[in-house]
Amino acid sequence: MNGDSPVRIDAWLWAVRQFKTRSAATAACRAGHVRVNGERAKAAQPVRPGDEVRVRISGFDRQLVVRRTLVKRVSAALAAEAVDDRTPPPPPRETVAAVGTRDRGAGRPTKRERRDLDRLRGR
Repeated sequence: MNGDSPVRIDAWLWAVRQFKTRSAATAACRAGHVRVNGERAKAAQPVRPGDEVRVRISGFDRQLVVRRTLVKRVSAALAAEAVDDRTPPPPPRETVAAVGTRDRGAGRPTKRERRDLDRLRGR
């Protein structure tokens, strides 16, 4: 079942090495971290070449397009050919806002300091 035939989304994500185990891919589908063409996907939803898949892995969204369907786990080179990764690059480290730090032993922040920290963090 390689090429153009439909394949379960959890099996495909495992086959193209987005998850270490198929059960991890299934759990991500159950948790709502997988979307196919903009819709939440259950583990058994079929994918075909041309489908857009969005996967949240460890807090980051990956945007993938299915080129070929795979059922079995293959080498990294073949897996790279089966998926088109359109994930935008992460922002440069300089643009990430610095988090306020307190000196060790300074104790618990006062109400005013906590509000200032929350304002700094954008909450």
